Amino acid sequence: MTDTLQATTPITHKHISKAISYTQYKDMIDRLLAEGRTTGNNYSEDMIEYTRMNVHRMHRVEKTAVLDDELVRLLLSVDTKMLWVVLTEAWCGDAAQSLPAIIKIAAASPLIDVKLLLRDENPDIMDAYLTNSGRSIPKLIALKADTLEVLGTWGPRPAPAQQLVQEAKDSNLPFKEMAEKLHAWYAKDRSRTIQQEFKCLLGDWSELTAPQDQVVARCS
Repeated sequence: MTDTLQATTPITHKHISKAISYTQYKDMIDRLLAEGRTTGNNYSEDMIEYTRMNVHRMHRVEKTAVLDDELVRLLLSVDTKMLWVVLTEAWCGDAAQSLPAIIKIAAASPLIDVKLLLRDENPDIMDAYLTNSGRSIPKLIALKADTLEVLGTWGPRPAPAQQLVQEAKDSNLPFKEMAEKLHAWYAKDRSRTIQQEFKCLLGDWSELTAPQDQVVARCS
C-alpha cells in the first residue's frame, strides 16, 4: 500500500546515524527475548509471544521469498542511490511478514541500502507517515541517499492485506480471527504481491536504465 508523497521529511542524518541494519535488528530481538523482553515498553506475555512468533515468520519468509526475474532486472537497472528507512517493532506481525522481503528486494540492487528505526522511539517520524491517522507499521520511506529527499513511501501492508484488515475492522471481527486470516494470506502469497508493488514503485522512485519494454508502468 502506498500513500501520498510528503513534501518534506523529519528524517535527518542524526536519525540515520542511529538506525540499524536488518542483521542488527534480528540480533537485538534475540537478545531481548532472552531477557524476557521485546521492543517498546510493553513486556506482557502476549507481546513476548508475538515477538517469538515473528522470529519464526521472518525466518520462513527469508527462506521462501524468491525474487522474480523481472524485478531483479529492474533492481539492477536502478540508477538512483537510495536509502530505505523502515519504521518497525519486533512485536509487529506485518513487519515480520514484509521486512525480510524488503531486505531481499533491496539487496538485489547495489544502490539501495535499508536502515531500520523503532517506531516508538521515533514518534516525530512516525507521525509524519500515518496510515488512516494511525501509527501503522512497517512503514518504508524511500529517500535519495545524498540529500534525504523523499522519493515515496510504502506500508504498512500490501494492498490486498490492507483491504483484508479494513474489512475485518468494518465487520468487527475479533482481533485473533483477523490476525489468523491475515497471516494465512501472507503464507499463501509468499511475498509475491509486495514484489509486484515494488516493481511499480521503482519506476516512481528512481531512474531506470533498463530497456523500456522491461520497465513496468509507473504508479502515478
